[in-house]
Amino acid sequence: MSTLIDSNLPDLNLISKGKVRDIYSTSSPDHLLFVASDRISAYDVILRNGIPEKGKLLTQLSLFWFKKLGDIIPNHFVASDIEEMPTEVRKYKDQLEGRTMFVRKAEVVPLEAIVRGYLAGSAWSEYKKSGTVHGIQMPEGLVESQKLPQPIFTPSTKAEQGAHDENISPEKAAKIIGQELYDQISSAALKLYTTAADFAATRGLILADTKFEFGLIPSPQDPSKKQLILVDELLTPDSSRYWPLEGYKAGGPQPSFDKQYLRDWLVKTGFRKGLEGGPEGKEGEGWVIDEDIVRGTRDRYKEAVELLTK
Repeated sequence: MSTLIDSNLPDLNLISKGKVRDIYSTSSPDHLLFVASDRISAYDVILRNGIPEKGKLLTQLSLFWFKKLGDIIPNHFVASDIEEMPTEVRKYKDQLEGRTMFVRKAEVVPLEAIVRGYLAGSAWSEYKKSGTVHGIQMPEGLVESQKLPQPIFTPSTKAEQGAHDENISPEKAAKIIGQELYDQISSAALKLYTTAADFAATRGLILADTKFEFGLIPSPQDPSKKQLILVDELLTPDSSRYWPLEGYKAGGPQPSFDKQYLRDWLVKTGFRKGLEGGPEGKEGEGWVIDEDIVRGTRDRYKEAVELLTK
């Protein structure tokens, strides 16, 4: 099974290479080409080998959610059929089929819009220390993986490539982007999460938390004003924590359909943040995922996509 680590589109201009996506400009000035590679990252570090077909699975799930949640807020998606894209893109059909979105160009809001419905990950780590999540005071006596009384919006900074996102308080986030835009994003993110979580539950999945990204485009009604839209990926195992509903019990970690399986293996193998590329890093040049972990990760992604979309 083939794995696409780096896209190779020499006739297009690569403008950004993220942890997973390569973004190209095209002959259309108002649009971009998003290519989902099979790269995988953990703890903000890109691993040396990828997960076969992962980019296609992510694209399939993002397209599903963009369509399903389109009535809540507009998004940047325009086309996924290569034949509907500019001529210069079509020659790369073999490489791009199934892993590409032609999207509306937007001014990206510099905020990771995270919504949490359960106490897990960095939120659980903070709660154990201070009884807060992103500086928000939480009820006493909560346990790991417990469902929160209500979903909470917990923003973080959007770090540059290679840097780590930083959890911040709602007050700090509002200062960065302005209170009005913050309120818009918070409201949209909570509604998106609640709707998606309710649907996931009907498919036997708990959506514990997720990360949204937003952008601004000229308003169709008044181009002098800006309209908020969803950008990037949506509710994939890369940006979301999915757990099986069957067997769920608060009080400890849950089996997951996201990258936690890979993160757990990394930590068990000796990975520590800050040492991923140094002499204590495996092979001294970053980390190579063992083949059984590659297969296990792919199986988890594939199962999540099938449960949600079939």
